[in-house]
Amino acid sequence: MPNKVLAIIPAYNEEECLESTIEELKSVAPNVDFIVVNDGSSDSTGDICRTNSYPMLDLPVNGGLTVGFQAGMKYAARKGYSYAIQFDADGQHMPQYIAEMKKKMDDTDAEIVIGSRFVQYKKEHSVRMFGSRIITFIVKMTTGKRVSDPTSGMRMFNRRMIELFSKDMSLNPEPETVAHLIRKGARVEEVQVSMRDRTTGESYLNLTRSAAYMIRVCTSILFVQWFR
Repeated sequence: MPNKVLAIIPAYNEEECLESTIEELKSVAPNVDFIVVNDGSSDSTGDICRTNSYPMLDLPVNGGLTVGFQAGMKYAARKGYSYAIQFDADGQHMPQYIAEMKKKMDDTDAEIVIGSRFVQYKKEHSVRMFGSRIITFIVKMTTGKRVSDPTSGMRMFNRRMIELFSKDMSLNPEPETVAHLIRKGARVEEVQVSMRDRTTGESYLNLTRSAAYMIRVCTSILFVQWFR
């Protein structure tokens, strides 16, 4: 699929918002293909895809975000897509920014483009943003590159990254992998975006998992990634 973009949409128990998310994507970005990765959902997520004939990878058990994303990247590699974007099923990501992210990638020869909430705006002073500030600092300290929104889940990858993620199962759609790839020479850019708050569905992260996530990411960037 030369010059085509694939939106990879991992979905776990997203029956309340999946259809509206995909219909908005189809309306706003009709030239963007998509694949729903149904990550072992126990609700009607899979039925919604089948009823609407949405392209779907139906995983038998819940493997988590990394497993779902890697399945999508393997699909993108197999189908020959030039670009793949990680796109949330819960409606938080807004499809009008996809074209701008692709343009940024083309104009700068970036290999990863992150949809960032903080290119033009400062982070709020809140507990929620505390972890993001720490991760931004650690990424800058270890790579020399400032990534303003390292935990953003809206990331676009070029063909080389698609191939890399489809073959290397140690890579995940997380800040520590972005930091690792920057150190390996990957060019990473950001585009200012807005995101909606989640209103329905089941998040991969709750408060306890969020704290554990921040600790894991920081530890991985500071120590584990150096041995890869």
